[in-house]
Amino acid sequence: MLGVLGLSGGELIMVLAAVLVLFGARKIPEFAKGLGQGIKEFKKASREVSDELQRATDDNSYSPPPQPRVPPAAPPAAAPAEAAAASAAPASPAPKA
Repeated sequence: MLGVLGLSGGELIMVLAAVLVLFGARKIPEFAKGLGQGIKEFKKASREVSDELQRATDDNSYSPPPQPRVPPAAPPAAAPAEAAAASAAPASPAPKA
């Protein structure tokens, strides 16, 4: 149990004493609390990502979105007088210069 990170019991006590001297007894609980909250948030985020990926792979009912419907373009309606004139007179060629 005391062989954490390859340190023997005496070395581990020395490191903990150095941390206590450097940061003081008031700062250590704050660091531990912040570290705990950070780990909690990380686990929550990784769980959310895993759940989202699981939902995406389980969703077999995917269908592509419907294509937008475009009404067919109607030809412009010509006025009856213009239609009669166009059918009666053939188009004349352009004059040559």
